[in-house]
Amino acid sequence: MSMKMVILGLLLERNMHPYEIKLVMKERTMDQMMKLQMGSLYYAVDKLAGEGHIESVEVIHSSDRPDKTIYRITDKGKTLFEQLVLQQIKKTDIFYHPLYTALAFSRHIDQSKVEKLLEERIRETEHRVNYAYQVYEEHIAVVPRSALHAMYGKYEHSLTELKWLKRLYADVTERKLNDVGTPLDL
Repeated sequence: MSMKMVILGLLLERNMHPYEIKLVMKERTMDQMMKLQMGSLYYAVDKLAGEGHIESVEVIHSSDRPDKTIYRITDKGKTLFEQLVLQQIKKTDIFYHPLYTALAFSRHIDQSKVEKLLEERIRETEHRVNYAYQVYEEHIAVVPRSALHAMYGKYEHSLTELKWLKRLYADVTERKLNDVGTPLDL
């Protein structure tokens, strides 16, 4: 996901300063959809401002903390935003799950170690499933349906991963990873 696209999209909703953008990104769990580093956020804001895609509308001065610059999106920024959204929708990048390669060879190692790691992974994924659904529920009255689709998509992907991990775990506990010629229990 493009940091520039997220910044521009959030500025379409309302004028904000970079730290506020970060807070909204975290609240909507965008930090789980992309790398979120304050340095890259500020860099992208500076770059967008330098290119005329966003502009300063107000600088709030404070004696005990750094000045806050409030930004808004420009017409040029709206055009770029549309291009970035359409590019992102067109992307068909193949997702390489980190477990796929390990699974191909996991039958050659101590299955109790694989079992233990899968137990941990299942617990983490259960937490992700519950959290993703909670985020979706909490935002129904707050964000547009387009954002709800992203949130619910995160929930469904996590749920699918959980089902897959549990099926894999069952095969590991029954020591079936070496079996050949039997279909999976779907």
